[in-house]
Amino acid sequence: MNKLLEIRDLNKSFPGVQALSGIDFDLFGGEIHCLVGENGAGKSTLVEILAGNYRPDSGYITLEGETYYYLSPSKSLSIGIETVHQEDQLVTSVTAAENIFMGHLPMNRLGLFNLKKCIQDSQALVDSLGLHLDVSELVSELSPVERKTVCIAKALSRQVRILILDEPTATLGLDETKILLDVVRRISEQGIGIIYISHFINEVFDIADRITVFKDGKKVETHLRAECDKEQVIGEMVGRKAGHIFVRPDHAVGEVIFEVKGLTGGGAVEEVSFDVREGEIFGIGGLVGSGRTELARLMFGLDRRDAGKILYRGKDVTPDSPMDAIRNGFGYLTEDRKETGLILGRPVKENVTIAEMTMRRPVFLNLQEERRSAARMVKSLRIITPSLEQVVVNLSGGNQQKVVLAKWMLSNVDVIIFDEPTIGIDVGAKKEIYELMNDMAIRGKIVVMISSDLPELIALSDRIGIMWRGRMVKIIDTSSATEESLLKYSTGV
Repeated sequence: MNKLLEIRDLNKSFPGVQALSGIDFDLFGGEIHCLVGENGAGKSTLVEILAGNYRPDSGYITLEGETYYYLSPSKSLSIGIETVHQEDQLVTSVTAAENIFMGHLPMNRLGLFNLKKCIQDSQALVDSLGLHLDVSELVSELSPVERKTVCIAKALSRQVRILILDEPTATLGLDETKILLDVVRRISEQGIGIIYISHFINEVFDIADRITVFKDGKKVETHLRAECDKEQVIGEMVGRKAGHIFVRPDHAVGEVIFEVKGLTGGGAVEEVSFDVREGEIFGIGGLVGSGRTELARLMFGLDRRDAGKILYRGKDVTPDSPMDAIRNGFGYLTEDRKETGLILGRPVKENVTIAEMTMRRPVFLNLQEERRSAARMVKSLRIITPSLEQVVVNLSGGNQQKVVLAKWMLSNVDVIIFDEPTIGIDVGAKKEIYELMNDMAIRGKIVVMISSDLPELIALSDRIGIMWRGRMVKIIDTSSATEESLLKYSTGV
């Protein structure tokens, strides 16, 4: 096999984060090279550099003898690098054929769009992948695997030499995954080099020629598939102990006071049940796309519930809307504080008091009371801000997260759901957030924490429920949990 791609000493940093450090990587024509690692290991950063969306700090990329120190999106496409992202980037209101040739639609002699040729060429391309798909159908009418096939065909409609597939089966069922993997194998047989990113270890070992493990922005090792096993790869993906982060003090655990029973909704969560005892933190693990966030949204009434209920101290508190959830004593720290947790253009005091005001619904605002309440929470949580009038967008990530937490603590909620509570914040702020979560649990609050960080889950939780393909497949006591065991259940091993 000829070497298509060679990456040497590639480095990329963001403020406070070394995303890639000294990365060496190569790819051969006709090879399926799988890239694995925990969330945040650096896989997506590498993909974005190859796609031309990020510019590396140093290092270089060589494609068939031509060296580049950085790529732009247009340059990446022109030299034959195509990327299929986890989320389908399609226009659902037009046909599959039009999506496949979007950006370079075939024209007739008058310079007008030639729909007939577009459909013919698209159908021939899809047929070559061994799929039965009518490309004249609207994308909105296609199944998930058909949509993913359209994304791949769209990439192949250009002169592609390297195809990057980022979590292509994350939203597919087992049968659909088998179909897609067959498509990927056919593409590799055409001499196209494929970089395949997946969290599903069984899938990786089914399709890979080679496997490269990333961890904390560094390449750990590259293996021939035949010369390694799943246990070895999982061990390399994990590689560190949870106790280095935070150790919860000894604490009492009481009776079950919170129950989720058969929660189902949105096609993303199926019959999830678990309970939480007084004084404990219940962790929820699983990979991106496993249904973790969708479960949190159902619990908070953000998404439509098809079945199931939630009990708190024997009372049915199942919310039908976020307003219901807040009135029933629920709080929710979303995984994206900037998009859904904060009003970035408004001051600290308003962000801190908004949920409490929603619960009380006063006829008139008491501005002095609002200021006193906000000041009390800022002091209690040690939020670093020059004043209560400071616009939240100007705070650090850790202080923004503490503002979100202050909002719910001021509201004195009984149940609080943390979705990725420490994402994008520094080590010091993480420790403070952990201490606040621990304090809430000790005071009898129900704390449910979703996290992609396995050491974080083990260090803070009493028990951990693992989500996989929309179901909670295992609940593990953290006294017997290891990162390896959590990762196995998370990947369906």
